[in-house]
Amino acid sequence: MSFFISDAMAEGTAAAQGGGWEGLIPLVLLFVVFYFLLIRPQQKKVKEHRKLVEALKKGDEVVTYGGLIGKIRDINESFCDLEIADNVVVKLERQNVARLLPKGTMRGE
Repeated sequence: MSFFISDAMAEGTAAAQGGGWEGLIPLVLLFVVFYFLLIRPQQKKVKEHRKLVEALKKGDEVVTYGGLIGKIRDINESFCDLEIADNVVVKLERQNVARLLPKGTMRGE
């Protein structure tokens, strides 16, 4: 039995001596992969959405994250009034606009 214990002790000391910068390389590589595959594309998407929300104006036809399609009737810094049907207007936050539609999309229904 003492033979197995001494092997375990020898392996533990060898691993401790081999540590150093080599142990950090996989962590750094993992962070780089996460940055280019997850973080950077998400930041780009958020930036594009912020530009879309800032560029909204009266008369734009939009789709909300909830799936409503409508035309912007009134807009201020935080909210916009969206006409989703004749004489049906809902108020929503500007941030809830998912994308801009081409002009005349609502007329084609």
